[in-house]
Amino acid sequence: MQAQLHPDGCFVLGPRIFRAAIGRGGVRADKQEGDGATPLGLLPLRRVLYRADRGPVPLAAVPREPIAPDDGWCDDPAYPDYNRMVRLPHPAHCEALWRDDRLYDIVGVLGWNDAPVVRGRGSAIFLHVARPDLAPTAGCIALPPSDLRAVLAAGLTAVNVLDRG
Repeated sequence: MQAQLHPDGCFVLGPRIFRAAIGRGGVRADKQEGDGATPLGLLPLRRVLYRADRGPVPLAAVPREPIAPDDGWCDDPAYPDYNRMVRLPHPAHCEALWRDDRLYDIVGVLGWNDAPVVRGRGSAIFLHVARPDLAPTAGCIALPPSDLRAVLAAGLTAVNVLDRG
């Protein structure tokens, strides 16, 4: 099932509408590493990562995998592991997936810049848990935890990010 995400944060899945946080840089067709933008276009849901110590395994239409304390995601365009999951410590700059703030308790890995990877085009574009105030992200899409679980359980397979309402 495909959702539509409007640039005002309206996340539509079938008849249901959710509030989502998007990147602080808005929605951009020319997404670049570090611009804070959510990429425009159809983002397939590749898999779901989750913290097994923070709740039940999320229901999902895609493969699910638990994360570990040494899991990370490389966001350094200079390294061959760019935009890939890695083990920490790692020589490149990487984002830790095991976080204290609960934002990555559930992470949907979205298909952006991954087939093939183009250095500098953006990395670590996820569907993850939102901050309580739905503050903007660094480019990801974020939903409150119960809404994230609901959209995954409903069979989400892709998010179509639109540039106008």
